[in-house]
Amino acid sequence: MKILYIGGTGNISAASVRLAVTQGHEVTLLNRGKRPLTDYEIEGAESLVADINDESAVEKALADRRFDVVANFIAFTPTDIERDVRLFNGKCGQYIFVSSASAYQKPLVQPVITESTPLKNPYWEYSRDKIASENACLEAYRELDFPVTIVRPSLTYETVIPVAIGSWDDFTIVERMRAGKPVLVHGDGSSLWTITHSRDFALGFNGLFGNQQVLGEAFHITSDELLTWNQIYDAVGIAAGVGPVEKVHVPSPFIAKMVDWMEGNLLGDKAVSTIFDNSKIKRVVPEFKASIPFQKGITETIAWFDEKAERRVINDYNNQIIDSVITAYDKAFSALKPL
Repeated sequence: MKILYIGGTGNISAASVRLAVTQGHEVTLLNRGKRPLTDYEIEGAESLVADINDESAVEKALADRRFDVVANFIAFTPTDIERDVRLFNGKCGQYIFVSSASAYQKPLVQPVITESTPLKNPYWEYSRDKIASENACLEAYRELDFPVTIVRPSLTYETVIPVAIGSWDDFTIVERMRAGKPVLVHGDGSSLWTITHSRDFALGFNGLFGNQQVLGEAFHITSDELLTWNQIYDAVGIAAGVGPVEKVHVPSPFIAKMVDWMEGNLLGDKAVSTIFDNSKIKRVVPEFKASIPFQKGITETIAWFDEKAERRVINDYNNQIIDSVITAYDKAFSALKPL
């Protein structure tokens, strides 16, 4: 099949691109050309340089080409969806919108999430924009027969460090651990979470390509491995070569009060236990199985960072957040008096 990735060099998408090439698909990437394909071990894919937000440039780059699948990893708002409908309606057999599992109901009424769990997130604008984008996709499907499939990844990693606080595409949390400094963990660290390796995600994602039965449908694709946040941070520490780490536990509302943008990241996503039922994707893609345990995957990820010094960026702001919250909480806790 002819597959067009909008993006394609990101933390989630690069693994799907590599897999698509090995599966024998004719793969094209459309992006701004800011990230070298070699850094993500992408070979055998065509690269077109254009900003997806510049419709005339995209039309010029794609000319009259038609694709079996268009997968957009960098659409975030209904405006993005409306643009893609203009660009690709009638020019693709399937359009896959990459949404987010953070769109699911917060707080949950039922502990296990299925694709029929309501979409509602009062804490995070990012998630509300994804919900609105899904609605735009489904409207285009109903009104224009736009061939959309919606995919909702949860916390997915390969070239990022997927902790809740302290790092993402930087190396700050590992540097702290190796220096023997404490890390900040929201709540008491006992809530359950699911982290999915991008290579596992790619198996489910690519398995949807060209399947006419998934048009108009939504799927989440996650691991079935459940870990507490204490276990997640300790796994990172073990992968970093220091073993279980010193953790300071602080309530999520306290953290969000000090760092307002974390309200969405914590109260709107990671502060409560999240358990996914993956039955739907497994029915449609029988070969899908998440087989990379987090301890193995995060060991590979930290080794990837360690390979090149330029990848090991330290974000002073992340250190400032951790140190400031820990200091403020310790002060507030010490000031408490028995009733």
